[in-house]
Amino acid sequence: MKNDNVAGEKPPFSYPVKVGNISANAVTVKLEADALELEGLAKLWQVVSVGSLKAELQIARWKKDGVRLKGRVKADIVQSSVVTLEPVASKIDEEFEQIFVPEGSKLARIVTSDTAEMVIDPDGPDLPEMFIGDTIDVGEVVAEFAALAIDAYPREPGAEFADHLETDADEKSGRPNPFAVLKDWKKD
Repeated sequence: MKNDNVAGEKPPFSYPVKVGNISANAVTVKLEADALELEGLAKLWQVVSVGSLKAELQIARWKKDGVRLKGRVKADIVQSSVVTLEPVASKIDEEFEQIFVPEGSKLARIVTSDTAEMVIDPDGPDLPEMFIGDTIDVGEVVAEFAALAIDAYPREPGAEFADHLETDADEKSGRPNPFAVLKDWKKD
């Protein structure tokens, strides 16, 4: 997961962890966004509002130099319906797991078969992400997993698009349908 922020700009939800301080024994960390962070996340995610964002995760060493984050993120958000533009509240409750390895690590290489084809198991774990320096921003990772769970097409229960909006508009406007001349084309 890459940081899409402009260089030097702090993400709206941040919790940096020094890799050197992470032990082989998992440590549980609980995070919760404050009001200012929630406002920043709403802008980043382009939603009406974010009411809450909480996460509980375990942070531990992975192999020699890697770091494993495993946990659950929960959020309450309000989006605009794609049908009526009315506010639609929804809840996010997602488990996630991500492994990080230092830049240039052999552990980040993609597994290939004997025929040099890339081997990717869609149900298997994600490829490790690389980190640069000595810090991983676990707050940003949590926010990214929450963002991935946002419904791209929110709508109220039972709300549907009306059928044939274009036809209704043409009939009401009195304009002829430009394809009407083609209706008898195959008959000749």
